[in-house]
Amino acid sequence: MSGPRGLLVLRAGALTTVQDRGRPGYAHLGVPRSGALDAGAHALANRLVGNPVDAATLETTLDGVALRALAPVTVAVTGAPCAVRASGRPVAWGEPVWLPGGAELEVGRAESGLRSYVAVRGGFGVPAVLGSRATDLLSGLGPPVLAAGTLLPLGPPGRDPARGADGAGAGAGAAGAGSGGAAGSELVLPLRLGPRADWFTAESIARLWRSGYRVSALSNRIGLRTEAGPPLRRARGGELPSEGMVLGAVQVPPDGLPVVFLADHPVTGGYPVIGVIPEGPPLDAAAQARPGTGVRFVRTGRN
Repeated sequence: MSGPRGLLVLRAGALTTVQDRGRPGYAHLGVPRSGALDAGAHALANRLVGNPVDAATLETTLDGVALRALAPVTVAVTGAPCAVRASGRPVAWGEPVWLPGGAELEVGRAESGLRSYVAVRGGFGVPAVLGSRATDLLSGLGPPVLAAGTLLPLGPPGRDPARGADGAGAGAGAAGAGSGGAAGSELVLPLRLGPRADWFTAESIARLWRSGYRVSALSNRIGLRTEAGPPLRRARGGELPSEGMVLGAVQVPPDGLPVVFLADHPVTGGYPVIGVIPEGPPLDAAAQARPGTGVRFVRTGRN
């Protein structure tokens, strides 16, 4: 079976979205950054199929996705480790896999972590908005959340060869896991204090380094919410005027429990930011932390 290049969604999963590297540079227009939460896993999936790093992938949440290839195509699954099947037979996770036309790809439930990434050679060719194909859950920009019956068009394959492309040696060799895929029992987040650390008592900040929190079930693509830790007490009253927010900002709402801003975070906010977590592996790991995972903040930087 062969037809136009594309993938048909058979099972959408709990939350599957199209993601790329997002829309940085539009905060002055009120547009969030968005993009893949686990940037390392997204980039690895693209490398495995020979795509540029900014090609669009699918980001699944917890229970995967099922797709049918309308024509032969090479795919790869990274991020949260999971069972991967092609037309019912097990195939490699973290490796390029060739699918003949008509084959069904089943990305299973995450065995650890939360989010898996599905890349296809050529990338997903959905329309771009402000230069990105990312689904932004906060602003509503980009393609809608996937639903069964959605047909996902593919872009043209690039010039870079894909290991295992065209059915030659697909799944052979070890490609390695996506970042954050094997989430541990505790999430350790380096935190650089500022710009509003002076809004909190010295005792609260000292307690922050000594204490632990848990990932709340209320976490989402906007932010990782914490629970079950000591509330951070303010050293002053009143409220801040709204000010710009960045990826990795740790905002403290009135309940005193830190919130780590992720890719779909708002561009402004009025609650004080006690510190910022650097981009890279720490935020990738935060994207894979399940509710109930322990969270500990460790001080980094000079301030």
